[in-house]
Amino acid sequence: MPRQPTTPGQARTLSARIARGDVLCGKCPSRAILRHVTSQWGVLVFLVLLRGTHRFSEIRRRIGGVSEKMLAQTLRTLERDGFVERHAHPVVPPHVDYDLTPLGREAGEHVRTLVDWIEGNLGAIAGASGAAPDEAEHEADGADGQPPAPAAGPAA
Repeated sequence: MPRQPTTPGQARTLSARIARGDVLCGKCPSRAILRHVTSQWGVLVFLVLLRGTHRFSEIRRRIGGVSEKMLAQTLRTLERDGFVERHAHPVVPPHVDYDLTPLGREAGEHVRTLVDWIEGNLGAIAGASGAAPDEAEHEADGADGQPPAPAAGPAA
């Protein structure tokens, strides 16, 4: 049964805060889930699987730049959280499909709404940072898509 949202008055009691979760509290377990759902690859996995069941290789092809290791790790994490179902078929060579659970589909719709909002407001967001969207990403990631190397200190 889905929990009913709490009102600000209800959230003041300890039991209500525990039942709802308190993502602002450092020890709240909802923080880990939030981190999984909103991770770089987690968001993109949700977007791909909202379109239906896919094999690992199909997901990897759809998500530009994801390594096999990171995709496998992301799928395992989302499966452990109850958002993704893994279906292994008893054939040779192995055939594994991934799909969203009902909970995953619900979370995925929220993720898609956020992504749609970001894409719809990309110009304003980039304007606020003073750089074009692709320039801002290159500045953050470096020209090769990797995080920039730490600045070298003075030679000893």
